[in-house]
Amino acid sequence: MSNSVPDGWNECSLKDVSTIVTKGTTPTTYGSGYVHSGIKFIRVENILKSGFIDESDLKFIDAKTHESLKRSQLHLGDLLVSIAGAIGRSAVVNAQNLPANTNQAVGIVRLRINEILPNFARYSIESPVVAKQISDSQAGNAQVNLNLEQLGGLRLYRPPLPEQQKITTILSSVDDVIEKTRAQIDKLKDLKTGMMQELLTKGIGSGGVPHTEFKDSPVGRIPVGWDIVPLEKFSLQEKNSFVNGPFGSDLLSSELTDSGVPVIYVRDLKRSQYKRVSTVCVTEEKADSLIACNVVKGDVVIAKVGDPPCGSGVYDDDKRSIVTQDVIRIRPKTSVYSNYLSYMLNSPMGKKQIQKIEITGTRRRVSLTEFKKLLFPMPSHEEQVVIGTSIRSIDVQIENIERKKYLLLETKKALLQDLLTGKVRVKTDQRESVVA
Repeated sequence: MSNSVPDGWNECSLKDVSTIVTKGTTPTTYGSGYVHSGIKFIRVENILKSGFIDESDLKFIDAKTHESLKRSQLHLGDLLVSIAGAIGRSAVVNAQNLPANTNQAVGIVRLRINEILPNFARYSIESPVVAKQISDSQAGNAQVNLNLEQLGGLRLYRPPLPEQQKITTILSSVDDVIEKTRAQIDKLKDLKTGMMQELLTKGIGSGGVPHTEFKDSPVGRIPVGWDIVPLEKFSLQEKNSFVNGPFGSDLLSSELTDSGVPVIYVRDLKRSQYKRVSTVCVTEEKADSLIACNVVKGDVVIAKVGDPPCGSGVYDDDKRSIVTQDVIRIRPKTSVYSNYLSYMLNSPMGKKQIQKIEITGTRRRVSLTEFKKLLFPMPSHEEQVVIGTSIRSIDVQIENIERKKYLLLETKKALLQDLLTGKVRVKTDQRESVVA
């Protein structure tokens, strides 16, 4: 902590402003187990990064077990902090969370609310200043956890209660916008899932009129007018139209550069889309020598390994790239719409087909030869475009709102740093909101 404490504030530890710093207990320690309903049992998994308690995946214990675990019975206003696993996540117990108990991976801090507000303490835990203390406490530790002495020893700045309340109100208003943004994203993702299931199995006929006639196929019921073909038939019927990247000595680590032609790795295919995070490149000359592994706009790139493998995305960059040995590149023929092919591979039907040829081991993967043989439906090009653009329109909305969420999180990060260190002071009679 800094030697410069803001005027009117003081520096304290969590232990200084609490009556209890303890942790939960695992029911099995006392021979009890979970039940289908009863007293809520909150685990680390229920404490979200956003500071909320997620009750969608709760465990439950019976009233007798709850009564026997008095130390870990939760009270209104308790500050919960994850002290094992994803350490540092925190939440405040609200009335709707009670009655509840918790396990040994969750620290319980019962604060003196006449000295510090629970939500102000939670935001302090989330702040960069305290996050650094937690990180420093783990330096050199093989096992990531926070003991109760370390938890109680976390230090923070404490302004007067009216200023705490104002800071909490400002940060809560940002959190509210972030949560509404997350809800929008979740709703659009649900819409996309439903749309993929509908359009990639039932299609959409001419003029937007649904198909009325269907037939059985190796991948399930599909419209009568659709064909079932091996995946290799979706690519140009030319050499090197369906390949994976170079092996072994064809691309040495010594040939990688910081600039030039980008190299696509598996890590660039996350959440079933292509989004480059790698920074490695090769020279133009090296890319020319690996022309068979080049990627151009409109190609579909697929992770050959992964959990699960074969997440795919459309390469939409005007500049060429090359793929590595664990990435497959398909160059679609003119009668195939790239977005349709990518969405089909990422769909439940696609994942079911891929699962048939999956090779388990240290890393789950597929064989290029077997991947090419997988059967998939091929509608007319016109229908592929309608299906692909319809799903893509939802993806664009999700990407736009994801960007908004990222900016909000960056705003919150800056506010946590400024407000909780006193770098920016608030007036307790201030009325304006910091979020439009």
